[in-house]
Amino acid sequence: MATNRFVGYLESRKNITGSACGLLGLALTFTGVAGPYWPVVVLGLYGAGALIAPPERPTLPDFPDPSAQLDEIRADFTILQDYLSGVDLPPGTATRLRALTDVLDALLAPGWVAEILAQDPEGVHQVSRAVRQDIPEAVDAFVRTRWWHRMTPGQDPPEHHLERQLTLLNEEAHHLTTTLRETESSRQESHTRYLEDRQQ
Repeated sequence: MATNRFVGYLESRKNITGSACGLLGLALTFTGVAGPYWPVVVLGLYGAGALIAPPERPTLPDFPDPSAQLDEIRADFTILQDYLSGVDLPPGTATRLRALTDVLDALLAPGWVAEILAQDPEGVHQVSRAVRQDIPEAVDAFVRTRWWHRMTPGQDPPEHHLERQLTLLNEEAHHLTTTLRETESSRQESHTRYLEDRQQ
């Protein structure tokens, strides 16, 4: 550990700047300017150089870029689809779920749409939350509640809640696609204005 710190200091800006100033002190010594006090001059210039050197900047955390995040969500979406294919849902509910997964599939498909999504951190978070939390939790709660409903009939059917949840998730997904579309439209309009301004 101490060796690593020593090597790190040798490579630091403080040591490099201090050494450069110390070499200046040696040059003054050889020209006779420093006189008999040359060790003090060399050490003083080294210390001054080390003090004025810019501080070391810590290395930034290596977070995955948005494209890498989408790759992970894409892999989880494949797992989710495998899970959903084994769940028996009422026809109407299955249609709502398919509509939702079709939108998510279109957003996550590699290409320019996914590139636009990757530039929207909130959108990436929303898709991630839908894939990893909202959809599996809604479907799993339905499966578990359906069993209890069969044991104690007469209560509100669990598919009503699932249908409502899927409707809300569909609305969120369509709101996201609208937001992304408006972002692209705004970019197109900005480019038009830029070209128009160039003609003036």
